[in-house]
Amino acid sequence: QVQLVESGGGSVQAGGSLRLSCAVSGYKYRGKYMGWFRQAPGKEREGVAAVSHFDGSTYYGDFVKGRFTISQDNAKNTMDLQMNSLKPEDTAMYLCAVQVPRAVYSDEWSDSRQYDYWGQGTQVTVSS
Repeated sequence: QVQLVESGGGSVQAGGSLRLSCAVSGYKYRGKYMGWFRQAPGKEREGVAAVSHFDGSTYYGDFVKGRFTISQDNAKNTMDLQMNSLKPEDTAMYLCAVQVPRAVYSDEWSDSRQYDYWGQGTQVTVSS
């Protein structure tokens, strides 16, 4: 059984930084993407960043604009999200997700329907 556990969330002031980590277990058969999503109250879940197992390519939401960096450590089965220059609008629950192998892979890394397993999330709150 694949399990994902996020950590590293918290409360910071605008301009501050946080580093989120996602520990993955039981993930033997890997799809293309591992990703971070976020969801604020009353808003849809949106893709923050993703990394490809195939070639290490990274993908970011337009709103990231160079502030966040996603990384993975296959030896440790972890995926991190370094977030700098945080803004109040970054306040949300942040969730990590992974994909299992499939016959055809979509290019839409930010489509949550492409992911099969999800963590419970870690809350990020940014105050002005």
